[in-house]
Amino acid sequence: MDLVDGMRVFVAAVETGSFSGAAARLGISPKLASKYMAALEARMGTQLLYRTTRRLGLSPAGERLMAQAPAWLDQLEEMAADMREAQRGLSGTIRVSAAVTHGELLLAQLLRRFRSAHPDLVIDLRLSDHFVDLAAGGIDLAVRIGQLDDSSLVARRIGSMSLLLVASPGYLEARGHPAAPEDLGHHDCIRDTNMRGDGTWALTNATAEQRVRVTGHFLVNSARSARDLAMMDEGIALCPDYLVQDDIRRGRLERVLPHFSGPQRDIHAVYLRQHRIPRRTRTLLDFLVQALGSIEAEKRRET
Repeated sequence: MDLVDGMRVFVAAVETGSFSGAAARLGISPKLASKYMAALEARMGTQLLYRTTRRLGLSPAGERLMAQAPAWLDQLEEMAADMREAQRGLSGTIRVSAAVTHGELLLAQLLRRFRSAHPDLVIDLRLSDHFVDLAAGGIDLAVRIGQLDDSSLVARRIGSMSLLLVASPGYLEARGHPAAPEDLGHHDCIRDTNMRGDGTWALTNATAEQRVRVTGHFLVNSARSARDLAMMDEGIALCPDYLVQDDIRRGRLERVLPHFSGPQRDIHAVYLRQHRIPRRTRTLLDFLVQALGSIEAEKRRET
């Protein structure tokens, strides 16, 4: 008798409450399930299940085995799956959820790099500024910025981002450069309403944080729109660094109060708790940690 088959029957019988239920789950006959169970007990040298006409019960030895057998079978399946995937490379579909702007401007590029090394993969990228239900949406991995509210998910920090004050050269030439955070109250500020707050911006430097009340002629619910309006000389915007760094390099935008920034926000990859994460998902997770870590290192060199 194969030990693995016997263990599978044992676990399935305990979980379903009968040999017929175990047989249906495993796709074998009830007679064969009973035969595997009897052979497993003979091999273990002890009775594992009490059999009655109405139900199955665990013996003390069966309770000890049941405490370990499911995890053992999961580990065995994981090793076998890893061996199969290592032979044929990564394949299948990875469903990824992310915020719209972050997904469009940064994550899509990283996923393209990842998939180019694994041509048999399909990446299903779903962008929304609302937190999606991973289980209901069949999402393998979600990339989220800022505070995490759902403690039922497994989270791994994969990077961080800061909010930068920016304006166009034309606006600053016409209105002047603020010398201190409180000067922002005399400027047109473009407010992104996705940022929770009371009409103030929290700004930090090396020593302290202060909140500054800002006003302006534009309220938008899009970081990209705030950036675009800033480039059209409409005011000062507080934008994610990944959104404006290229514009700063190219001279389309300038840092305002460069020694200050908005709060740093962690970027996490989150996924459902489960016995086994598919190798393709684990590989993508490791890639994102490395790729975003390189981006963070480059930002530190530039500051």
